[in-house]
Amino acid sequence: MLFTSLPFLVIVVILIFNTVKILNEYERAVVFRLGRFTGIRGPGLIILIPGIEKMRRVDLRTVTMDIPSQDIITRDNVTLKVNGVVYFRVNNPEMAIINIEDYLMATGQIAQTTLRSIIGQFELDELLSQRDKINQKLQIILDEQTESWGIKVSAVEVKAIDLPIEMQRAMAKQAEAERNKRAKVISAEGELDASIKLAEAARNLSSESGAIILRYLDTMKEISTGEGKTTTFFPIPIDFIQSVIQQLNKK
Repeated sequence: MLFTSLPFLVIVVILIFNTVKILNEYERAVVFRLGRFTGIRGPGLIILIPGIEKMRRVDLRTVTMDIPSQDIITRDNVTLKVNGVVYFRVNNPEMAIINIEDYLMATGQIAQTTLRSIIGQFELDELLSQRDKINQKLQIILDEQTESWGIKVSAVEVKAIDLPIEMQRAMAKQAEAERNKRAKVISAEGELDASIKLAEAARNLSSESGAIILRYLDTMKEISTGEGKTTTFFPIPIDFIQSVIQQLNKK
């Protein structure tokens, strides 16, 4: 009796397996009845008519896809290796299954083509300084191209830009020259400010006869306060020196 009913039990198990499907919260089922699209089902428990209905699972979570490194020539004829990453998700399971054979592969291929096309429109300096603008432009173009596939591109990022060794050396020399230029300009501005302040100090000292003497005494104090040394001063009046010079001139 058991052996006679075994084939029947196997058939029942197979029918149940093909009839009852469980979909996760992030999954949807695109159902076809006799080859014709009938609707979207899920999540949770769904029941299919064995032999008549078939389904295709579609994951609605955001997909992170790497864009392989691409050899690209910029508008100013610099050869680069650029790679990136694209974030997208399926927002229309029906279009993702019916309108395109493999939406994952198609999105990856069009992302590579678009990356090469857009990067080639910029010069090297623009590519390095306008990364956000390039990412936004890539995202808009990819989103427009994949809209008919039921794909929503949320972000595109250029991850790495590999420059030739010769170009890296040239850019390093350029950056060093720019830093030297800024250092010289800052030094010249400091000298100008110092000369202005010294001229103002000279005018202030010349306006008061006792100011230069006080400054002289203050300088003597600063010199004599050093540690581990002894400084001896021999003050000589300026009037005395002037009188000596006058006597020498008379002779």
